[in-house]
Amino acid sequence: MSAHAGPIDHHHDHSTTTGIPNKKLVMWAFLASDCMFFGTLIATHVIYRLHPTPDGTDPLKIFSIELTSFSTFILLMSSLLMALAVGACQKGKVEATRKMILGTIFFGLIFLGCQVYEFVHFVHLGLTLSSDMFGSTFYVLTGTHGVHVAIGILWLVFMYIRTFKPTDASKSWIVRAVIQFTAFAVASVSIMFVMLAVTHAGNESGYNLTALGTGLQHSLAAGIVFLVSCGILVALSRSNWAVDFGEANAIDVEGMGLYWHFVDIVWIVIFTVVYLLEYL
Repeated sequence: MSAHAGPIDHHHDHSTTTGIPNKKLVMWAFLASDCMFFGTLIATHVIYRLHPTPDGTDPLKIFSIELTSFSTFILLMSSLLMALAVGACQKGKVEATRKMILGTIFFGLIFLGCQVYEFVHFVHLGLTLSSDMFGSTFYVLTGTHGVHVAIGILWLVFMYIRTFKPTDASKSWIVRAVIQFTAFAVASVSIMFVMLAVTHAGNESGYNLTALGTGLQHSLAAGIVFLVSCGILVALSRSNWAVDFGEANAIDVEGMGLYWHFVDIVWIVIFTVVYLLEYL
């Protein structure tokens, strides 16, 4: 057996005549179509940016390059964790796969939180979807990317829960899965609420101490809910039974990784075209 050992056999997935596993081929086809979709949105933004509407918004007056650079760095680090998750799953290391997926989810939520904060702040400054052509193309482009990130996070959550499926069909794990998904949902909503509460308190009150204090109380309550949800996830993060998840599922994790890396690459292009070019 050892004499004939070779590379991983496409992770137990049936291959097409091209030698590429079916699931990976479908994902590449989807990403190719999504690439053209984002290419259209980016090209539209660039064309209208070269011909701005009179008295339109000046991006340099509202952009916070520090915040956007931070969120970009976070998203790039999430790609590293996603790659580590794929590598761990290919080696059958379930615990390591779970940790890397959790890290990717956490970083993805930070990115979305920064985007929510940015959108709310921009709306307060007068940049809306209908304010001018820049606002329309900006929100459609970055918002569409944000939806892709949210879909990726949801996919990661389902994959994380999938890693706990026991090999013993008689063992019920549905309740545990529902609790885990609920904890993820509550944690996601609460961290977004923290960003919204702080932003609203600052924008609407001009940093009036009373309004700011109320906003901070709301954000503190949401923060406590977030920590409790994380505590529940930590308590459920270990299983003392054999699980129906391993190297055979590596192709599923790899497909998820392809999607996540694509979303990150698209953001690098958006960050360069929409943000950095304004400073040249």
